Amino acid sequence: MGQPLAVDRGIMIRMRSIFVIISSLALWAWLTGAYAQSEVSTTTAPVSWRERYTLGPGDVVDIRFYGSSALDRAGLRIAPDGTLSYLQVNSLYVDGLSIDELRSKLEQNLRKFHRDPRLIITPGELNSKRYVILGKIVDKGVFTLDRPITLLEAIARSRGIETGLFEQSTVEIADMDRSFIIRNGERLDVDFAKLYFEGDLSQNVYLEPRDYIYLASNLSSEYYVFGSVSTPGAQGITNRATLVSAITRRKGFTEGAWLNRVLVIRGSMSDPELFIVDVKSILAGLEADFPLAPGDIVYVNDRPWYKAEQILDTAMQNFLSSATSTWVDANVPDAIANPWLDRTGWRDSE
Repeated sequence: MGQPLAVDRGIMIRMRSIFVIISSLALWAWLTGAYAQSEVSTTTAPVSWRERYTLGPGDVVDIRFYGSSALDRAGLRIAPDGTLSYLQVNSLYVDGLSIDELRSKLEQNLRKFHRDPRLIITPGELNSKRYVILGKIVDKGVFTLDRPITLLEAIARSRGIETGLFEQSTVEIADMDRSFIIRNGERLDVDFAKLYFEGDLSQNVYLEPRDYIYLASNLSSEYYVFGSVSTPGAQGITNRATLVSAITRRKGFTEGAWLNRVLVIRGSMSDPELFIVDVKSILAGLEADFPLAPGDIVYVNDRPWYKAEQILDTAMQNFLSSATSTWVDANVPDAIANPWLDRTGWRDSE
């Protein structure tokens, strides 16, 4: 009876080894760009970083010099300016290169100093691609995109939605109707409520580097004032909160604020109700003040606009920018610790 058991264990060991090799090859193929990530029904249009991982500041690589272990280097980190140094090659710009392109570029530069250099480069840490998730989520903050992940995976990675007590029962306190994602300065057309409550996987988008996810609160105790006001942010609501009183509580308008058309956003972020209010007429006594409701977002622009749709994304960007800055100020004493986070705007500075 002992012989068959030995054969079975041998087969299992070989199968396990084959599985490890196949898994390693699949990861290597994705990192080097030899394999295009297959799409499933939960994806949006393909994006290049998921088809071929490209290196960036913060990524760490290990380099082996074939035939000369003395020239091996481990733990080489790409600098904030996108450069990498190895042996005689100093400050080589590598931002945006794949692993294979990095190997080729380094070998080309090393030929001036070594005969037929051949390198083996493996990733040590993948840190350059990140996203932010804030709001009513258990683990808030900055997370690394070390592999392609979806919105639901990101929520699970943050240990789910925050909970609270309501009528002696534990309930989730995120408002999915008012939650949203900002990407490249624009709000994505993603319906969190359909995804979370109806299981509509067409809303389960893959994340991209620098995505900003915000899980809104369903606690009806605040409204928000942003844009050209002296102290933008959240404000506890009173029984008779109005637009002018809200702006007064945020220390008034800044110079250049356009009072003729102030935008108030109410309800679902996928299909919001928009109100355009002429504050100038209210202050002149020509119109009644506008009453605010819990969860309203007030946005004051610094220049004329004519269609609410034109200014909606800007208002959402300001809303999330304020939330992000508040989190950074509270959790990152030195902003240099997160140099990729552009706190002055939502587009890349390049």
